Amino acid sequence: MNFNLSQMPVRSKAPRTDGLTMVMDKGLSINEAENLMCATSPYVDLIKLGFGTSFVTPNLKAKIEVYRKYDIPVYFGGTLFEAFLIRNQFDDYLGICKEYGITYMEVSDGSITIPHAEKCGYIEKMSKYGTVLSEVGSKDAAHIMPPYKWVELMRAELEAGSSFVIAEAREAGNVGIYRGSGEVREGLVQEILTQIPAEKILWEAPQKAQQLYFIELIGCNVNLGNIAPTEVLPLETMRIGLRGDTFHLFLNKEKS
Repeated sequence: MNFNLSQMPVRSKAPRTDGLTMVMDKGLSINEAENLMCATSPYVDLIKLGFGTSFVTPNLKAKIEVYRKYDIPVYFGGTLFEAFLIRNQFDDYLGICKEYGITYMEVSDGSITIPHAEKCGYIEKMSKYGTVLSEVGSKDAAHIMPPYKWVELMRAELEAGSSFVIAEAREAGNVGIYRGSGEVREGLVQEILTQIPAEKILWEAPQKAQQLYFIELIGCNVNLGNIAPTEVLPLETMRIGLRGDTFHLFLNKEKS
C-alpha cells in the first residue's frame, strides 16, 4: 500500500484461498492483458476467459503466458466445457487444457442439461488433473431452483472434488442468485450460507451493488467473480473501506 492508514480491514494475502477476485476477460488483446496486470495484478486471483472466447482469441498461448508471468491462474469459461461435452469431446477438452497449461477448470451446466451424478463424475475426473470450480445455477432466467436444491447441489459438488462452487449470475448479473433486475435473492443467499462455508463459494457479482451486498454480508474477504477488468481497483477499494459505499464499514475496528 502506498500510505499508512489505521483501522483498515485485514485482507488475505496472495496466493489467497479466500477473498478471491476473479476477473472475466471477454476479449482483451495481449497488450491490454499486460496493462491489466501492470495495474492490478496484486488484486487479481483468477482470470476467466469468458464463455467461448478462447476458441476465437488470436495468439491464445501468448495471451495466457502474460497472465502466467504474473502467477495468475487462467481458466476457460464453462460454456466452452459444455460445448465440448455436448459434442462428445470431453477427452479433447482435457487435451486442450493440457496443451495450454490450464490447471484450473470450470465445470458447468448452465446451457445444457447434465444429470447431476454425471456432472459430479466429470468433477471427480477433472480434479485429478487440476483445480476444479463448478458452477451451480442455470443461465435460463425461467429456471428457478429452490434454496434447498442449491445447497444440495453445492454440497455434492464439493464432495466430488470441486475446490470452489460458483454461484451462477451470468456476465450481466441477472439470473441465478439474482432477480432479473439484478437484485440479490437474499433469502437464497442466506440459506446457502447456513450450509456451505463462505470460503468455498465464489459469488458471481458483476454489478457494484451486488459486490457491496456481499462485502457487507460476509466481509472484505468474500470471494467475488465476473469482475470487469476496469473494476478491479474500484472493487479493492470497496473491500477495504476506501470508497463511499463502505467508508464507515471498518472504522473503529481494531486491526488484527
